[in-house]
Amino acid sequence: MKTEESINVLGEKLESCSTDPETGFYRDGCCNTGPDDHGSHTVCVVLTDKFLEFSKARGNDLSTPVPAFGFPGLKAGDSWCLCAARWHEAFEAGCAPRVRLRATHRAALEHCALDNLKAHGVDLS
Repeated sequence: MKTEESINVLGEKLESCSTDPETGFYRDGCCNTGPDDHGSHTVCVVLTDKFLEFSKARGNDLSTPVPAFGFPGLKAGDSWCLCAARWHEAFEAGCAPRVRLRATHRAALEHCALDNLKAHGVDLS
């Protein structure tokens, strides 16, 4: 049950992250969050091979399909709502994927510094 207001890290209305593949903790295409989202799946990223390898090495294989759960497996170039703590971990390891700030929920700021997210932003003009 989503309870957090859908506002992005820039203080604007949260934009969609991806509907192909369908992402978000609530599989609504947005990085919405609520009390049942213990992983804070709030950072909208554009995946890279380097990050996918990093995540797999940390025990979270995002590239292998899991049909039983309707998970298609992800590839470089896909947008995905990532756990904020995982993004920060990847940032510290030097392999954080790029961030779609307008689609990143403000709750991500509990785990990630706005300056770091902006430094990886793909949608700032």
